[in-house]
Amino acid sequence: MKKKPDWETHLVVTNETQAQVFSSVAMPKKGQIIPSVKTDGRITLQFTPIHLGHDLCIVICGGDQPHLGAAAVAECHPNLTTSLEMSTPVSVLTLPGHKEDHLASWVAARISRSCGANVVVLCGIHVDNISKTEIETIHRLIDKWCDEYIAAIC
Repeated sequence: MKKKPDWETHLVVTNETQAQVFSSVAMPKKGQIIPSVKTDGRITLQFTPIHLGHDLCIVICGGDQPHLGAAAVAECHPNLTTSLEMSTPVSVLTLPGHKEDHLASWVAARISRSCGANVVVLCGIHVDNISKTEIETIHRLIDKWCDEYIAAIC
């Protein structure tokens, strides 16, 4: 079974100015948690991990109107049939008319499995007149942030 991360040993940057300085770093150093911003064209996303003991809350917002569109909770525990594998069931709440549920669920499961922690993801991204290419850009930016976060923290 994977050891739960010890969040208390990590550096948490909460100052917005510090976050902007560190957001230009391509890959955070081991042990750092850095709120970060990723931008590509009209798409700007902000990622803020918040450590709650051994649990983790990640806020992903951006676009023209950051908001709360969906919340996903992934619980990491040994598989009930074989304790050699981890299971990460995900529960999702989506506000009416919002479409962030699949993004929140995907990030929660991915980070939970990789870090061996319970994870909540709050997600709200709105871009006026978004194109299919811009939707793909959002997925790519989120995937890149997940890769960087897992490499740096898990």
